[in-house]
Amino acid sequence: MSRRVFLGVLLLLVAGLASAAGTEHEEFFLVSSLDAARGRIVLKRPTEVTVPMRVTGQTVYRDERGKPLTLKDLRPGDTAYITFRQDPSGEPTAVLVQLGPMTVPELQRRYLGPKAPR
Repeated sequence: MSRRVFLGVLLLLVAGLASAAGTEHEEFFLVSSLDAARGRIVLKRPTEVTVPMRVTGQTVYRDERGKPLTLKDLRPGDTAYITFRQDPSGEPTAVLVQLGPMTVPELQRRYLGPKAPR
């Protein structure tokens, strides 16, 4: 019986870690630089914190109207909402790169609203 309990707890722990690693996050970034050969983009948060992010063949790119783009269409200085996952090592990988400006209502919702990080 204790072996079954141990295996059950182990299974729940592994499932929990896999779920946490696969959780998607979305943030607003400024594109700082691109390295298509290495599958990386360097981004800046509005706080000036630099974030290197991996891109893959599965990463989807869209313009402000939702039309498809490619990594080569991005330029340093572009602003984008990026949905990403963190792998078990903590490295972020972009799932969706959606170009778009930071509007005042969006700024208030994300950074000044009741759910804003403090």
